[in-house]
Amino acid sequence: MDATLQDPLLGRMLDGRYRVEQRVAVGGMATVYRGVDVRLDRVVALKVMHPGFAADPDFVQRFIREAKAVARLSHPNVVGVYDQGEDHTSVPPAVFLAMEFVPGWTLRDLLRDRGALSPRTTLDILEPVLAALGAAHRAGLVHRDVKPENVLLTEDGRVKVADFGLVRAVNGQTAATTQQVMGTVSYLAPEQIESGAADPRSDVYACGVMLYEMLTGSKPHTGESPMQVIFQHLSVDVPPPSALVPGLAPQLDAITRAATARDASGRPADAVELLAELQRARREMTPAQLDAEPPAGHAAATGLGVGPGADVSSATALLPPPVERTSVMDPAMLRELPADLVMPRRERPEPPPVALTRRQRGVRRPRWVLPAGVVVVLALLVAGLTWALNGGLYTRMPSVLRVPQAQAVQTLEHDGFTVSLTQDFSGSVPKGTVISTNPGPGARVRKDADVSVDVSKGPQRPTVPSVAGKSVADATAALQQAGLAVSGQQQQQTSSTVPAGAVIGTSPAAGQQVAPQTVVTLVVSSGAQPVPLPDVTGETLDQATSDLQSAGFQVALNPTQIYSDQDAGTVAQMNPPAGQAAQGATITLTMSKGQQQVTVPDVTGMTEKDATKALKQAGFKVRSLGFTLFGSTTVRSETPGGNSQAAMGSTVTIWLY
Repeated sequence: MDATLQDPLLGRMLDGRYRVEQRVAVGGMATVYRGVDVRLDRVVALKVMHPGFAADPDFVQRFIREAKAVARLSHPNVVGVYDQGEDHTSVPPAVFLAMEFVPGWTLRDLLRDRGALSPRTTLDILEPVLAALGAAHRAGLVHRDVKPENVLLTEDGRVKVADFGLVRAVNGQTAATTQQVMGTVSYLAPEQIESGAADPRSDVYACGVMLYEMLTGSKPHTGESPMQVIFQHLSVDVPPPSALVPGLAPQLDAITRAATARDASGRPADAVELLAELQRARREMTPAQLDAEPPAGHAAATGLGVGPGADVSSATALLPPPVERTSVMDPAMLRELPADLVMPRRERPEPPPVALTRRQRGVRRPRWVLPAGVVVVLALLVAGLTWALNGGLYTRMPSVLRVPQAQAVQTLEHDGFTVSLTQDFSGSVPKGTVISTNPGPGARVRKDADVSVDVSKGPQRPTVPSVAGKSVADATAALQQAGLAVSGQQQQQTSSTVPAGAVIGTSPAAGQQVAPQTVVTLVVSSGAQPVPLPDVTGETLDQATSDLQSAGFQVALNPTQIYSDQDAGTVAQMNPPAGQAAQGATITLTMSKGQQQVTVPDVTGMTEKDATKALKQAGFKVRSLGFTLFGSTTVRSETPGGNSQAAMGSTVTIWLY
């Protein structure tokens, strides 16, 4: 007889409100039904705990607490939790969750049907998954059971993360006992296997495994038994997807490697950071890389993307710009899949994390004992493997940070490590103590591993370089290159040896060791101290040279002579002029050719006005003498006489009558 016909919950009303209509899936801890909330007249998913777990009060209380925590998480890519309740009309009572009903199929169904996916399709699915997990991580929650079975692909093109039933608060107890080892082996992070501890980086690891599986169509770690898979998680790195699917973009290899680092400290801190890296990789990839088809044997599911009218699930509800919106699936994909892959029609039970048959156990036990027994066996196997690895070839790297060098070396060599030392400056770690080690503290390493220890030389104290004689620009560049700052204010100082505008020195002085980014003031030359400069115009060249040199100046002679009022052969001009000049400055002397001689115009017979005009145009000054009794006056004579030679600028006297 069909198992669904024997299900006693079908047709029942839970808590007087939820009518159970159809069984959807069976998991390790609960069965999921399609139901109707008769009070609100809406379809819901009812997750009913198996009787064996429902009979455990501690498990039920934890289930309720964690359901409340997830109910507070509101995100478009998370399957919402509406209600939690117990129905006491049966024995034992039915403990259940009322959740958002998501018609569609799981990522596991898609991978089983299609095999490897194209990079674009992979990103379209994984980005909203990370947006959902990122919202949980930033709310202080860890999923702990991320796998394709818990990623739902809806009929209207959305991606939803389901089954937060294993979720734990980050600030709560996260280490599992033998009764609490949970999660599917293929997606467990090494730290979950070794100690049961989980944090957001454990979810990141599972997402990295899913990324590999979507790109290649297969899981990175496989084996004939769970123990073989566990051993690979602990000792073998996840290979790059391109090793199985050549031609994949290198960005996808890099993200897979980072997300699945065996050391949790090497992974992105949470799903938010992994989402940002994934979206950055999408922007860097070409359309050809995004739509690359897997080779034969790795058939790709293509055609996924942002379809017209699709409900775009966005990471922008979680992240600030420039993080891009996440993509979703095209609803048209639903029409391409077999009808039995649509969730309401699926009766395929979900496998428990690790299942042992009753025949293997060799004894018939109550149904509720089976899951607990499986967990105990798995925990014992894990404990045995961990003991063998840690007690045999491997150990944990001790922390020697901020420990004096000699003590650190002694500790590490006592543990069997080979130590090599390096030194570096540090402003926060005291001199002579350990800054860091490679491998880092807590890392799982071989007992005979080589360990690099970086020891502090104390804070770096740069030496002020000598910049004397340099220009201000060159001196500034030299000081900044030495790790120092340069003051915007300069000190001016006279100098008889350093040209004006050049650097004389610095404050602090060159050669001093100072703290990084110490402000250094430049001392800049304003030239030599000014001294009196005697006036030597009118003197002979020899006399002028002697007077200037006696005053401490240098003398230069201008080869060009000029006309001047000074006598020919004497100094007509000096540059700079008499007054003050820098001591030792060079004074240029220009010698006189005497006054320039020009021809005096003959203005006799002209009126006074015309004669004056003609003489001035020729470069002379005019003096008029004479008298008139009546009528107009004319020039009767001039001195010097007309057409004679006279010094330009001299005075010509005209006689009028």
